Amino acid sequence: MSDTTESPSLPSLLGDSLKKYVFAVQDYWLLAMQSVLNLFSPPQYWADTLEQMDSVGVGSIFIVATAAVSIGGVLVLNTASQLQRFGMAALTGDGVALALVRELGPTITALLVAGRNASGMASELGSMVVTEQVDAMRALGTDPIRKLMTPRVVATVCMLPLLVALADFCGLGGGFIVAYFTLRLGAVQFWTRAIHALALADVTQGMVKPIVFGFIISTVGCYQGLRVKGGTAGVGRSTTTAVVISSIAVLISDFFLSKLFLHTFE
Repeated sequence: MSDTTESPSLPSLLGDSLKKYVFAVQDYWLLAMQSVLNLFSPPQYWADTLEQMDSVGVGSIFIVATAAVSIGGVLVLNTASQLQRFGMAALTGDGVALALVRELGPTITALLVAGRNASGMASELGSMVVTEQVDAMRALGTDPIRKLMTPRVVATVCMLPLLVALADFCGLGGGFIVAYFTLRLGAVQFWTRAIHALALADVTQGMVKPIVFGFIISTVGCYQGLRVKGGTAGVGRSTTTAVVISSIAVLISDFFLSKLFLHTFE
């Protein structure tokens, strides 16, 4: 009598995949909330937090500043030709300031930090999982979430708004340099209009977004690192997945945050 095995049906495969993703999202949120709750009970590893602040903040200054100067210059190049057609070249500072502070500063900085630090967190923690260092920490009575994840979350949330402020300033500086040589705009004219164009709502939006983005980037990177499977090959997969998921989550959350702020301050 022949032994026949039935292949799984399409609905069952889709159901299994859906359940896997739902469980992964649930596991992620539990891990993220645990990392936040660890702040309100001892022990707290402030030395590790300062070390991560140096890695996330100081280590990202060069790439953030360089990218921001280029973005500010590109904004001026793309808007100047249109504004000159209507004789409104003096409004260049207004457009650059609003675009950088509201959207491009927080979003581009978050994507750069995600590419640099989310991948680093995933690869570092994933390597510790593969080499069983995390299991050794548990055996010694140390909570790996409190020791490894919480300092990285706190450091990223604290440093990303500062990096965004730096990116806004450097972007305006790059925009002014291009505007000075292409539109012959003076420093007083450009910077006065750029500063006066910003309202409290714009600055609030530009500083609240990086807090949310920092939380997303750090928690996704740590989650992918601590849930590595498959040895060293799994570390590579988790690193790539951390960058992709955190970048997509930043862009999606940026849409909803922009809608929320526009509804709140209109």
